[in-house]
Amino acid sequence: MLVTLVLAGAIAGTGPASAHPAVECAGLDQLKIPASVMSLPTTGGRVTSTSVKTSVLSGVTITYCQVEASISPVDPAAPEIKMRVALPHGWNRQAMMFGGGGYNGTIPDLTANVPFGPADQPVPLARRYAMFAGDSGHQQNPAVPPSLDGSFGTNDEALHNFAAGDALKKTRDASLFLIRHAYRAKPAEVYFAGGSTGGREGLVVAQRWPEAFDGVISAYPAWNNLSEALYLGYLTQILAQPGAFPGVEKQKLLYDSVINACDGLDGVRDNVISNERGCHFDPRTLRCPGGADTGPGCLSDAQVTAVTAMSTSFEWPYRIASGETGYPGFPFLSGADMRTPILGFGTTPPADPMPVTSGYGMQYWNQWVKHFLTRDPGHSAFAVDPRDPGRWRERISYLSTIQDRNNVDLRPFARAGGKLILLHGAADELVSHRSTSDYYQRVQQKLGAHSTGTFLRYYLVPGANHANVGAPAFAAGWDSLSALESWVRKGQAPVRPIVTDASHDRTRPLCEFPYWPRYRAGDPGTASSFACTR
Repeated sequence: MLVTLVLAGAIAGTGPASAHPAVECAGLDQLKIPASVMSLPTTGGRVTSTSVKTSVLSGVTITYCQVEASISPVDPAAPEIKMRVALPHGWNRQAMMFGGGGYNGTIPDLTANVPFGPADQPVPLARRYAMFAGDSGHQQNPAVPPSLDGSFGTNDEALHNFAAGDALKKTRDASLFLIRHAYRAKPAEVYFAGGSTGGREGLVVAQRWPEAFDGVISAYPAWNNLSEALYLGYLTQILAQPGAFPGVEKQKLLYDSVINACDGLDGVRDNVISNERGCHFDPRTLRCPGGADTGPGCLSDAQVTAVTAMSTSFEWPYRIASGETGYPGFPFLSGADMRTPILGFGTTPPADPMPVTSGYGMQYWNQWVKHFLTRDPGHSAFAVDPRDPGRWRERISYLSTIQDRNNVDLRPFARAGGKLILLHGAADELVSHRSTSDYYQRVQQKLGAHSTGTFLRYYLVPGANHANVGAPAFAAGWDSLSALESWVRKGQAPVRPIVTDASHDRTRPLCEFPYWPRYRAGDPGTASSFACTR
């Protein structure tokens, strides 16, 4: 017996909308997705299963049709793109795509929130968005830590699906076909939201397909993917030197020392460094007498060198085709934040074979060398020096044209009416906020500050780390989705937004870069006690 799911609703803010025909959810099963509905080459796709689900999301009971589908490659040796669509009862006539993380390989949770989303507002599916996402064109090996399986990189089509973003457009086109088929109507607006790799994907879709999405939320984006990989490889080799790795106690020493030195620069001591650019900490103040490692209360000369490398720009002395020349490194605070050591230094030094207790970035580099660069799973990540890659230099240059397709000319996206909200935490320990600031400044240089402000907002959140993992100093939450909706649909740009710290019950003004929140007077837990300054 076919289960009938009635999908009807109104577009918020426009009054009642006409009801849509009832959709037989099970009747979507095995539906063919023609190759002709996708703008990039595939051999078509197919719905593989459907099911009716009921979930309580953000305190709201939502019934929706979950559709599993796959898109077939052109190259028979390439993996399929696995994708999922959630079609809610009472559809709001809007759709949203979620981006992935790391090397992807799994389908993002469609019941989740946008990156840095608020705890006190409904998630998109609870707002009755039609949700969709894909695995970017390969499936994670369960024997490898989640989001760290780069083995698909040995296949060209799979590499382009992930690194160039081809799978994003294919999944978007196929999902909109299914949404139109289910509701007999097109979405009024289509949005994209993602963080880390998903944040990079948000910038990719705005650059490559400026009319595909009406609005984008890009958080802590790893936008210059190859450039960061080279930096992580450089750091991997430094941390692997004898005695160079700072253990967990020394990482805490460094973190506490930076907090003690710089916390009050914003006018209040609250374990959040808001004036990060004013924080000038010299790790040599923690040097052990004589430079030898004498215990957890100091840093050896080798460890001082390692932590300095993490916080310093790395520039390679050769040209690559993307035109990128370096990666800016991290503030001392980020890599040393012991709340999430695996995202920074890790808990053990990198080695060959690479331990899962080493930093996430070191494991990412290891996978990149084996599967993207050399395409030899037996090749040691330590046999490639990012400073002098030798015979791998041309391959690096070629990969840069795929992984770092950094066209900051977003005028086509702006002309199409697109709006972009860019977010990053100033204590991010995996993707440097300095790199995102560089991206934003490049856009401004290309388009001009005024033109950029008509469609793009960039907010740097002091104390926030990568994806609110662990127990960050500031667990950022802001209703960026409502702000984006108002901007796209009503032309109302965000005005004086406020970000909440869910872990410490406090608020701060969300300041546009390069501004940061300075304490003035009053309750330090309230945003009104701060003013955005520079």
